[in-house]
Amino acid sequence: MDDRRPRGTIYSVAERAGVSISTVSLAVNHPERVGAETRRRVVQAARELGYRPLSKDGVTRGGRTAGIAVVAPFSSYPSYGRRLAGILDRLRETSIDVIVHDVASAAAADQPLLDALPVRAGIDGVVLMGVPLTREAHDALTASAPVVMVDVVDAPGSSVRTDDRGAGTLLGRHLLERGHRNAVFLHEEQRSPAYTSGGMLRVEGLTASLQDGGGRLRTLQIDDLEDPAAYGAALDRVAEDSSVTAVVGNHELIAVGALAASRTRSDQRVAVAGFDDSPLATVLGLTTVRQPFEESGRIAAELMLDLLAGRTGTRRVELTGDLMVRASTQTP
Repeated sequence: MDDRRPRGTIYSVAERAGVSISTVSLAVNHPERVGAETRRRVVQAARELGYRPLSKDGVTRGGRTAGIAVVAPFSSYPSYGRRLAGILDRLRETSIDVIVHDVASAAAADQPLLDALPVRAGIDGVVLMGVPLTREAHDALTASAPVVMVDVVDAPGSSVRTDDRGAGTLLGRHLLERGHRNAVFLHEEQRSPAYTSGGMLRVEGLTASLQDGGGRLRTLQIDDLEDPAAYGAALDRVAEDSSVTAVVGNHELIAVGALAASRTRSDQRVAVAGFDDSPLATVLGLTTVRQPFEESGRIAAELMLDLLAGRTGTRRVELTGDLMVRASTQTP
């Protein structure tokens, strides 16, 4: 059979044979546990579709090395590179090929819900990070290849994400403990309301925790994340309300920009905090909620290996962040 043809998956074999995915898995791995007629239909469907289950080291039984596409807005957010590092670390001992696709940030797109993905011959699974799919696109994609989604709120199917609402709650409680009752949440533009972002959940957690302490949270958009002047302009607007003593960046790029702008001002020094955490945050003394990026990548790879090996069932893994307290949230 020509390996340049798209390879059938356990999903498409199950559909053609008229059986469940678990029955296909049994027919492949434990044929003695499946009736002769059912086994015949599964084998015929697998032959017609070119389905070749993977061995433990990531090689098909036909001898072809498996391939996984990893799709994310890599050029927009460095954090996805760290998640990719976790994926590569888990797959290092296999022979699976990893094909990387860069896509636009969901926040910057008018229509962020992907309707299609760059799947071609040689792609046996897709790890999609940071960009939601329409339900129709997800169902269509999983009919030809298993999908694991990372950092996507309300993702259908198997997924890994961090508890963003809980991260906001952690940071809000910390601000209250440091004497900061009123804060401003700085964020980039989210053009489409068609999906729930992690930032929206962080706002929910921050708002609830500050309100519990008699405080409040306002949101303020940064127009150009790469323009230092935009952060100064944002702090000018924050200064219009003298009760605000803290700003929180939706992610580390925004928090670092706000911290740099704050340190150039003699008339206004606000506490600054953010999310993600990196060596840069440590050097700058930025208080953040550390997200387990590498761990989420490793778990995503593990989920994909299970799907490729025919181990069925949807698994949704939610990780928790750790509060890293540093000098940027000193008591006012």
